[in-house]
Amino acid sequence: MTDDFGPTASTLTTADGLSLEAQWALPNGPRNRVVIAHPHPQHGGNMYSLVVSTLFTHLSEAGCAVLRFNFRGVGGSEGEHDFGEGEQLDVRAAVEAMAAAGDGQCPLVLAGWSFGADMALTCDAPELAGWFLVAPPLRVVNADRFKAAPDPRPKWLAVPERDQFNPPDEAQATIANWSNAEIHPIGGADHFLVGRTDRLNNLIDEFVAGL
Repeated sequence: MTDDFGPTASTLTTADGLSLEAQWALPNGPRNRVVIAHPHPQHGGNMYSLVVSTLFTHLSEAGCAVLRFNFRGVGGSEGEHDFGEGEQLDVRAAVEAMAAAGDGQCPLVLAGWSFGADMALTCDAPELAGWFLVAPPLRVVNADRFKAAPDPRPKWLAVPERDQFNPPDEAQATIANWSNAEIHPIGGADHFLVGRTDRLNNLIDEFVAGL
């Protein structure tokens, strides 16, 4: 890791001893810190997937400290896919690494897309200021594993208007009893958000500005 605007390759170590491939952007004096989790490994998801790359680039250029990583079994990460169980340790390792980096006074946001959004919801680390969740299926693990659901810290769900897996009305029904959670529909978009990522950039800017 270096204090640099360019991305820097690194590794993370999980609680069960795996080494995960990761990439940082750590500009001097970041305004806030964001960890981004990628979509489903068994469907081609990795830390270079569209939404992850879009947010990583946008946030780093805006002066944020950003960390993205490959879940176990993906790319250069050790281990194998664990169907949403071991991956919870991967997210926690990334959050802990970011919490130890940069300015601890800056808000730390945990973001994720699709599978990564659901994995983010399993993490209620005390260092977090909030969650930014893009197209969460809200069913990768049982609902009782979503530790963020009753947490009073803010959760914004950016849900594509035409999401094939969990459209806004279904997502709203799921989170009806959650604490401090909001649905933000992405007009004209489906689950993959091709051509609609600018809206995500604007939303995450608005989210972190309010923390």
